Amino acid sequence: MYPIVLLLLALVGNALAGAEGPPLRTHYPLDRVAPGVYVVHGPRELPNADNQGFMNNPSFLVTEQGVVVVDPGGTLQAGRMLAGKIRATTDKPVVAVFNTHVHGDHWLGNQAIVEAWPQAVIYAHPKMIEEAKAGAAAEWVDLMLRLTEGASAGTEAVLPTRTVDEGDRITVGGLHFRILHEGPAHTDTDIVILVEEKGLVYLGDNAGNGRILRMQNGSFRGNVAALERALTLGATVFVPGHGPSGGAEVAKGYRDFLKTLYETVQAGYEDGKADFEIRPELLPKLTAWQDWAGFEHELGGLLSAAYLEAEAADFE
Repeated sequence: MYPIVLLLLALVGNALAGAEGPPLRTHYPLDRVAPGVYVVHGPRELPNADNQGFMNNPSFLVTEQGVVVVDPGGTLQAGRMLAGKIRATTDKPVVAVFNTHVHGDHWLGNQAIVEAWPQAVIYAHPKMIEEAKAGAAAEWVDLMLRLTEGASAGTEAVLPTRTVDEGDRITVGGLHFRILHEGPAHTDTDIVILVEEKGLVYLGDNAGNGRILRMQNGSFRGNVAALERALTLGATVFVPGHGPSGGAEVAKGYRDFLKTLYETVQAGYEDGKADFEIRPELLPKLTAWQDWAGFEHELGGLLSAAYLEAEAADFE
């Protein structure tokens, strides 16, 4: 009997592994942020069983040639939700997708877009593709599966197929997508996208609005520089990676958070203080952001990362 039991368990395991998680249970509205430009503003908590791994701001633009998608979500299910909203808005096909950085909560939805529109071209920074191939893609698929308690099952990593970098200008359907890359910012893989004719900037995770974001292989100074540059572009609509879209205050608010945190930590480091000694001085300066999602959860890691960056800057 024992070998039979093992066989049955293996068959059940294989069936579960091949199963797909259910469609998103929650209805998320489609917000029009500019003429022909739409965003689904996701919840601001981390991926979990309730939100089924959906937490970012997938967006699409309807052009003369077809639809352009930016960051289609972090699961197959989120991507299919976006695909349904695209179909309900226009009969034009998706012809291009931009992934703003390597974190899978923004791009694992590529799978659903390619499933529906196989000819879509997916763009990202070359380091994003490099890091995804080196293991980040598999790590994110596994992470989302664990955090959602299996709700993201069926999600597979579909990587970008073309690279874009600083200064590139991609034209689709009469719209020009200008690519900015400051080097390490939120990560070392970020692109900021200016849609020139729409006066609109996609900030990716260089900014959250109402959500604090962790810093991984990035730079506080680089992130601040990326946001300050975005503010010089003449845009009137700013789409963050998480939280509501809005005007220039979206970029300014997160820039000020990062700048306040880093400069306080840098001053403390130069005074010979340890990171835990800086925290009591830092907290009163961050009251404007203390109610943002992730503040308590992320602050310790951000303080440590800022301290390490200040220490490294001392040797430049």
